[in-house]
Amino acid sequence: MLKRILLFLLIFLLFGLIGFFFVAGKIVDRQRNTTAEMDGSAVSEEAKALHQKLLIGDLHSDNLLWDRNVLKKIDHGHVDIPRLIEGNVTIQVFDAVIKTPRGLNYQKNTANSDNITLLAMANRWPVRTWKSLLQRALYQADVLQRAASRSEGQLTVVRTSAELQRFLDSRRSNPRQVAGLLSIEGLHALEEKQENLEKLWDAGYRIMGLTHFFDNEIGGSSSGAEQGGLTPLGRKVVQQIEAMGGIVDLAHASPKVVEEVLAMATKPMVVTHTGLQAVHGNPRNLSDDQVRRIAEKGGLIGIGFWDGALNAATVDDVVKTIRHAVDIAGIDHVGLGSDFDGSTHSCIDSAHLILLTDALLKAGFSEEEIGKIMGGNQIRFLLENLPG
Repeated sequence: MLKRILLFLLIFLLFGLIGFFFVAGKIVDRQRNTTAEMDGSAVSEEAKALHQKLLIGDLHSDNLLWDRNVLKKIDHGHVDIPRLIEGNVTIQVFDAVIKTPRGLNYQKNTANSDNITLLAMANRWPVRTWKSLLQRALYQADVLQRAASRSEGQLTVVRTSAELQRFLDSRRSNPRQVAGLLSIEGLHALEEKQENLEKLWDAGYRIMGLTHFFDNEIGGSSSGAEQGGLTPLGRKVVQQIEAMGGIVDLAHASPKVVEEVLAMATKPMVVTHTGLQAVHGNPRNLSDDQVRRIAEKGGLIGIGFWDGALNAATVDDVVKTIRHAVDIAGIDHVGLGSDFDGSTHSCIDSAHLILLTDALLKAGFSEEEIGKIMGGNQIRFLLENLPG
């Protein structure tokens, strides 16, 4: 009887481990990354023709967090290379998420817990990533680089303006290819060591988000417990990012951090994914004054597609937010920052971006304005601000 019980427990444990390491992460992915109903039947012929001429760029996707092959089309979530090609996307920024707090919310979070540890284990990330935030970032960069090496030219990871320009030249003759660029969501990845910034740089990270959902060693988060300004380390890191040729990302930054970076920055900065408080008033979103001042510095605002950035996850709400952003910042400082695959309910996925093109046309934006919003601004900004 004892042997039978032990055998039963062993079998139960084996199936539990298989479920945890090969099923649990995929279930979480399906539950957390959802999309509203997408119907392209009413898209105008004018929008179809325009969409095929556009260079489209999106400033934020958390695809690397999940247990997927980005080269394979799947039936959930928002981003993979086949869907990016289907949506005529020229460049997709791939972001590394390395830590999120339990009970995550937009009002107040501490750094005392972490959801990503279990997800990293469930997704069979290397053991070195289970406790090290830096190693999680380096691993996700490696995932994208390895995907590019297997893609037979469909995915190219760019690090410099020259590499981006070469890609754009190549894409003119073969549009069925996508450029990827690495960004990081929170410099707690440095593990309090400024010298680790060079390790992120060497791994390919060029857009550096200072904070995420909690205050860290760099500065305050818009959703943090204290929401303070830059720390002494944070000021040094911002200066080093600029000196290296990187781009500072103010998404998730506290109002004090935004204010202090604006005061000290010598280069334009980006907000890769956000909403606007004037349209949907939560503390995660930017005020009109912040939008105006970032634009005055030459910066770029990426408008999100998810329900936290918008009143509701609809394409019309994205257009409404874009309209307000353009009114405040000017047409040259507004782009797309979807937050695809960021544990978000999105209005569209990357294959259906034509729905946004159509909605912008119907809202009265000109073809030139739509070209800038959908990707022209993003590509120009990167060409001007990536290292040469």
